[in-house]
Amino acid sequence: MIDVVSVVAGREISGTTGSVYRSKNPSALGQTVAEVRMADASVFTQACAAASDMKREWGAVPAPVRGRVIASIGRLVEANMETLAALVAAEIGKPFKEALGEVREIVDTCDFFLGEGRRLYGQTVPSEMPQKSLFTFRNPVGTVAVITAGNFPVAVPAWYIIPALLCGNSVVWKPAEYAAASAQALHRLCVASGLPDGVLNIVFCDGEETYAGLEEGLAKGLVDKVGFTGSSAVGARIGELCGRYLQTPCLELGGKNPMVVMPDADLDLAVEGAVFSGFGTAGQRCTSLGTAIVHESVHEEFIARLKKAVAQAPLGDPMADVLYGPLLSVRFAERFEEYCGWIEPHHTVVTERIGRISADNARPGFLGSPEEGLYYHPVIVDGVRAEDRLFREETFGPLICVTSFDTLSEAIDLANAPGYGLSASIYTSDAKAAFSFRAAVSAGMVSVNNSTSGAEAHLPFGGNGKSGNGSRQSGMWVLDQFTRWQSMNWDYSGNLQKAQMDVREFSADISFRLPESHGPTT
Repeated sequence: MIDVVSVVAGREISGTTGSVYRSKNPSALGQTVAEVRMADASVFTQACAAASDMKREWGAVPAPVRGRVIASIGRLVEANMETLAALVAAEIGKPFKEALGEVREIVDTCDFFLGEGRRLYGQTVPSEMPQKSLFTFRNPVGTVAVITAGNFPVAVPAWYIIPALLCGNSVVWKPAEYAAASAQALHRLCVASGLPDGVLNIVFCDGEETYAGLEEGLAKGLVDKVGFTGSSAVGARIGELCGRYLQTPCLELGGKNPMVVMPDADLDLAVEGAVFSGFGTAGQRCTSLGTAIVHESVHEEFIARLKKAVAQAPLGDPMADVLYGPLLSVRFAERFEEYCGWIEPHHTVVTERIGRISADNARPGFLGSPEEGLYYHPVIVDGVRAEDRLFREETFGPLICVTSFDTLSEAIDLANAPGYGLSASIYTSDAKAAFSFRAAVSAGMVSVNNSTSGAEAHLPFGGNGKSGNGSRQSGMWVLDQFTRWQSMNWDYSGNLQKAQMDVREFSADISFRLPESHGPTT
């Protein structure tokens, strides 16, 4: 069992509330992976102060040198890849193969951003005045508070932490307590890369204590940027809090991600994409498939193939080769049971069983002992309507909805109706349909003949509407979250030249005559 504590300015703080959170293995609930010494709001604020004290020192380190630190983080993570992936699999029940992919995402992120240490470019801009030069520079934001969920306990935090550090910011990271051991392991790897004490701090506290500590940090001017990944409801609270202090947070929130299946789609490929994006990670991704919007001409065939594929998919022990393992924690299992309660009489439950997998509610071919963990049957609900709660709201778990459409315009309206805007996909061989869908769908990320899940480290990741505030992570686009543009003008004329007032005028003869056939000139 792992003992997990907060670390502020290089010093361990073994809890201030007296409470201990026990992070359980969701595939074997009798096994405690970690005991987390929970801190209170004052520790979060203390971490913000420590980070604020270090922001100028770290920001003064040349960007290429910071890039070498990022490179070191990538190599340390790569050297410990299987160990970290095994810890992720044990703590949140993610299949080991997926967990390896998640850890690989950290390495890819580091590989991309180490080069950005030599590419934090500004511009030299021509002036309208003689003997005057104009420049732009990227400056660090300052201190960044990062609050992350536990379904991607190491990859998503790296999307914030790596570019924030590269850009010269100090960081306070509050991970999810149910994935605390994985977070602590990543923090230790980052610190071992050569980061000075106080540049990357980690605090374990519950949601309300985090909110209170963040509020105090903002009020005292200790926090210059907030990054949050989690639910839309909590994201709205974070956004409101930041707005009071004239800050724009980076919000990566939930999704109700649509997948449109056109009549010319490769149905086997569409089914494969639906299974992966709907049930991978037990449907506990922000990019998980919410509703398959299937053309009425192929609807019945799609349902039949999807039902067969899901029935044959292996489930169970995360260390085996399975589609998915358990739900993240008891809290998420209880919430998933609530979602299943939203099924209405006009719906058709396509899958044969529903609820928790057990000896009395068995799944053929299950790998392992279902009673030991939080294992749930995959659920497919057909016949959902635009007014249904199942259609309108995110259902975080192994549940996908299916509805039908007649025209592409109708499909786009259905895709946009829930008000989320994270990820969307369309299966078609018609280029016109693909580009028409891309132009009209509200999602920040669009896939053609691919699943709603999955992103590469050098593409912008993020959503709109209830999925986020338009901010983007990953690739060069995230640099705008963690830097501020500064402009400079340098006048070496020896005179006070006033822009827009002292502009030298040039005249030229611009008169001309159109051919007579074109009519009179004006």
